[in-house]
Amino acid sequence: MPQGKPKGYIIGHITVTDPEAYKEYVERDTPILLGLGGRFIVRGGTSDTKEGSFKQRCVVIEFPSYEAAQAAYNDPAYQDVMTIRHRTAESDILIVEGAP
Repeated sequence: MPQGKPKGYIIGHITVTDPEAYKEYVERDTPILLGLGGRFIVRGGTSDTKEGSFKQRCVVIEFPSYEAAQAAYNDPAYQDVMTIRHRTAESDILIVEGAP
């Protein structure tokens, strides 16, 4: 059976430094990313780092394609909200293509 186009993912490793102010980021980024075709697969939750070091939270957002994930990250509405995350957290963000 033929495989469809690989999905795209935005992956974030985040340590929140201002939890109260970070709430605004979550409230505002969620509808934007969902509206751009995203689906939250992982959003915080319990984790156990087995090797290396990670920040406190892991977030994985699935998109229909790598290009859609790139477009969502670069969307002007998301770019505007992203400034809140920059002020309230330390983060590493990746955009990756899923397996075929």
